[in-house]
Amino acid sequence: MARDDRTEKATPKHRKRAREKGQVARSPDLGGSVVVAVGLLVLSMLGSQIVQAGASTLRLMLGDIANPNNATSAAGLSSLLHSGLDMIVLAVAPVAGACMVSGVLIGVAQVGLRPAPGALKPDFRRLNPVSGARNLFGPNAVFEALKAIVKVGVVGAVAALALLPGLTSLAAYVGVSPYTLGQVSGKSALAVAQRAAFAYLLVGVVDYAWKRRRNEQQLKMTKQEVKDEVRQYGVSAEVKAALRRRQAQLARARMMAAVPDADVVVTNPTHYAVALTYDGSRTAPEVVAKGKDLIAAQIKRIAEENEVPVIADPPLARALHASVEIGQVIPEELYAAVARVLAFVYRIAGKRSMIVGQSGPRAGGPRAGGVRGGGPRGGRGANARRGSRGAGALAADRRLAS
Repeated sequence: MARDDRTEKATPKHRKRAREKGQVARSPDLGGSVVVAVGLLVLSMLGSQIVQAGASTLRLMLGDIANPNNATSAAGLSSLLHSGLDMIVLAVAPVAGACMVSGVLIGVAQVGLRPAPGALKPDFRRLNPVSGARNLFGPNAVFEALKAIVKVGVVGAVAALALLPGLTSLAAYVGVSPYTLGQVSGKSALAVAQRAAFAYLLVGVVDYAWKRRRNEQQLKMTKQEVKDEVRQYGVSAEVKAALRRRQAQLARARMMAAVPDADVVVTNPTHYAVALTYDGSRTAPEVVAKGKDLIAAQIKRIAEENEVPVIADPPLARALHASVEIGQVIPEELYAAVARVLAFVYRIAGKRSMIVGQSGPRAGGPRAGGVRGGGPRGGRGANARRGSRGAGALAADRRLAS
């Protein structure tokens, strides 16, 4: 597949798989330059102490050697050996420890503290001579060769620029004591090394930036690969939880919006509430809302605000809540109990309609005699709808109970 098709950023799953295979952005030059710079820094800070300790140890050893008894006896040889080892440890340990710590830290800074055991597994495909020749003579090999030339050239140029101005003053040190010559030579060498290390550090930073950019380009995916990965692995657990919460909120809002159009709300009366509606288009009454505790209280509050009858029937409320989901019709074993409730509601609504029809509507008010107007179904309220059903209440009762 052409690299031009890979225009999408790598997904976390793809990055994780690449990391397990050892495909990370890492620059050996950056690590090496940091180690060299830290080593020179420690030498510049502790160099004089290391030299003084080494000189005193060397004088002590020469003094022991001058005494034949100390130089030839087992105790004398052991003392000389211990003195030499102590001097070596004193000179090497600080620099070696600082270099080791800095090397570990720069490695962790580049790739993190997540080991990639997959990179240690043997892969016989790497023994393919065709791919090996491609690696030796491909664009990456050419770039690495040019980078090595530039690295040596930059570091060498910086070292030469630091060393050449001091060549003219070498004649001034003719005849000076070895101690003075050693101090001057050490300072000059350290200054040249520090400048070269700084140049090497710049080369390492540029190399790491390029390696990181190249790794990002290699990790890019096509649009189809991103779609396939999302389809295979799905979204994260946090996104799924947020979607579930949003879906639950929308479902609850739709349920509460259906309560004003219900025919009756059956309650426990404190713990359960189930809203029912029956318009004749389905075989049995339908549950449009149900809930426990706080949700039940909210259903009852909305029902009372919209003049929906609230009937306390604990056994029926518990049975409906346990056996019927929202949007489903009631089971046959509950037909008789629900029919009695609906028949009672329809008879009450029919009597109210007759009273309102005889007394006439109140002027200037949206409701008359407790009957709602402007309901969501056909411009009629639920009480008016129940009133129109009052004439057929007994028929609905017989049909459900049969």
